[in-house]
Amino acid sequence: MSQLDLVTGAFSYTGRFVAPRLLARGRQVRTLTNHPDPTSPLSGEIEAFPFDFADPGALNAALRGVDTLYNTYWVRSTHGPASFAQAVGNTQTLIEAAKAAGVRRIVHVSIANPADSDLPYYRGKARLEEAVRASGLSYAIVRPTLLFGHGDVLINNISWFLRHLPVFGIPGDGGYRLQPVFVEDYADVVADAGFSTDNVVRDAAGPEIFTFEELVGMLREAMELHTSLIHLPPALALAGTRLVGLMVRDMVLTGAEIRGLMAELLVSKEPPTCPTRLSEWARAHQAELGRRYASELDRHYRRAVAGAQGR
Repeated sequence: MSQLDLVTGAFSYTGRFVAPRLLARGRQVRTLTNHPDPTSPLSGEIEAFPFDFADPGALNAALRGVDTLYNTYWVRSTHGPASFAQAVGNTQTLIEAAKAAGVRRIVHVSIANPADSDLPYYRGKARLEEAVRASGLSYAIVRPTLLFGHGDVLINNISWFLRHLPVFGIPGDGGYRLQPVFVEDYADVVADAGFSTDNVVRDAAGPEIFTFEELVGMLREAMELHTSLIHLPPALALAGTRLVGLMVRDMVLTGAEIRGLMAELLVSKEPPTCPTRLSEWARAHQAELGRRYASELDRHYRRAVAGAQGR
C-alpha cells in the first residue's frame, strides 16, 4: 500500500498545486479543509476532513496513519474572526495533533525573512518555525517570497488595476525590491521537501528581482497598456487602496503589507531555487493576466461564512 500524506487546504490556492505532485509520486493524499470543492479534479482522488481546531480528537483521527504533513495553513490578515494570534494557536494545535497521531515528518510553509520584522504576520511565522523545530518531528520549513501564477492575488490584481484604471499609484519611491516565485516551482520545492530525511530550512524564490516600480512597469508592458504610474506617499496610497477596496468589496492591501513590501521582506538572502521568470510568464499569459479580479474576501472569508450557514 502506498504511503499516506496530508496536505492542508488541498483545494485552496497553494495546496492545490502540492497535492497533485504527491499523487503523481504514488502517494495517497488526505486534506484538512474548510472549503471542500466537489468540482475540483482532486475531489475524487483525495479524502477530505473538516478543519476543526476546536476538536483535537478529530484532527488526530484525520492525521492517523499519515507519514508526512504538508502544512500550508495561515491567514493573510486580521479580518472578522481571523487573527494572527488565532492562526498561531491553531497551527500549534495541529502540530501537537500530528505528534500524537505518529506523523513522521512535517513540511511547513513559512515566509521569506520571518525573523527580520516586527510585523504581526512575520512574527507569527517566526513563532511557528520555532514550534516546528521544537516539535521533535522530522521537518522541512519552506520560505516562499511572492507567489505568482494562475489564481494568485497580488500580481493578478495589480494587472487588473492596470487594465481598469487610468492611473496606478505606487507607494513611496517604488525603489524597494521583491522577488516573485512561480507557484508551480514553489510546489515542486514543497513536495520535494517531504521526501528528504534532513531537517532543513530553504527559501523558494525565483530568478528575477524587481523594484516595485519595475514590476508594475513590466506587467504594464507585457499587457501592452499605457496606464500612467504616479508616486504617492504611503499613507495616501493606502487610503487609495481602501477606497478602491470599497468599489470591489475586498481587502486590496493592508498597511502592514505595504510596510513589508517597502522593507524588502519579499527578497531572499539565498541563491534562487526556482527557474521560472515572471517577465517571461507574464508575456506568455498577457491575454489572460488580470482579466478577472481575485477577491481575498470571497476566497477565504465569505465562502467560509456561506459554508457555515449552509450547514
